[in-house]
Amino acid sequence: MKLLRYFLYLVLGLVVMFGLFLLFSTIVDYKPEERIIIAESSMPDTLSIDDSLCILTWNIGYCGLGKEMDFFYDGGKKIKDSKKSTHNNLNAINKFLVSNDTVDLFLLQEVDVKSKRTYRINEVAEITDVLAYPNHFFAPNFKVLFLPVPPSEPVGLVNSGLLTISKIKPFLVERFDFPGSYPWPKNLFMLDRCFLVVSIALSNNKNLLIINTHNSAFDGGTLKKHEMEYLKDFIENEYSNGNYILVAGDWNQNPPGFDGSSFNKNSEYQNFELANIPADFLPNGWTWIYDKTYPSNRSLSAPYKHGETATTILDFFLCSPNIKTSSARTINLNFENSDHQPVLTSIKFK
Repeated sequence: MKLLRYFLYLVLGLVVMFGLFLLFSTIVDYKPEERIIIAESSMPDTLSIDDSLCILTWNIGYCGLGKEMDFFYDGGKKIKDSKKSTHNNLNAINKFLVSNDTVDLFLLQEVDVKSKRTYRINEVAEITDVLAYPNHFFAPNFKVLFLPVPPSEPVGLVNSGLLTISKIKPFLVERFDFPGSYPWPKNLFMLDRCFLVVSIALSNNKNLLIINTHNSAFDGGTLKKHEMEYLKDFIENEYSNGNYILVAGDWNQNPPGFDGSSFNKNSEYQNFELANIPADFLPNGWTWIYDKTYPSNRSLSAPYKHGETATTILDFFLCSPNIKTSSARTINLNFENSDHQPVLTSIKFK
């Protein structure tokens, strides 16, 4: 009887501890407002309507998802990369960004700030210090004090988000929280998806909105649907006011009309459902820009092997009808330092 009583006490103690952990996680859970002003300027730059812009988007995979990595949440086994590899990835990414300093705006996703998985490196500071652009803006979308999965080796503290780096000084920078979330308590440990809007004044008294987005991944499509409707309402409203819109980032879905059968093996995206954005998602005149030549994302079920690993396109641009677009170019780095590849385009104004 004593042994049974001790066992029951142990079980009760574990249940109480788990309950207290959930209570603590609920209390400290990051609950951002729908709209947060990141920065404002009374002396912004004004971009001429005759100018052109070069823009690059890249999910850098928090510098922890290089070609040798697999990831437990994508069907692999590893939790995080080694400290040496993480630093090597960061250094290589920094070198790439500096070598492309003709780019006017960098839109980066999955940039960590002193997270356990990236050995407490402040990647925002490291990247912006090396690149030395005059303006940079960070919007967190993953703030968890302790991520308890997997139980064998918990991920721990995570602070990650979107980073937009610009040569041009905007008059307003805002974080908009996407609607929808997972049920409690799963929502305590998942990303708080958002998009980051940089508003730049134009010489024709209109505004250019550069939007950095990172949509939901492992949601079965439910959350993405709400996110896309919210984004659609936002950009159509801004366009109706005469403004110019460019959206770019990791959409975690394929662009409209994209057929990736030439290099995509759906079966290897084990926990991730690939789907196309509907062709009629926006009215005629809006332009989706992507490069069909190279994939922008790879599966993380195993280390990368060229010609064998499943790949697809998740990173691309969307432009409003009043923007003249050129083709996008995916810069093929063979997924050396991230599970995504950088994508570049340039725009002019009508």
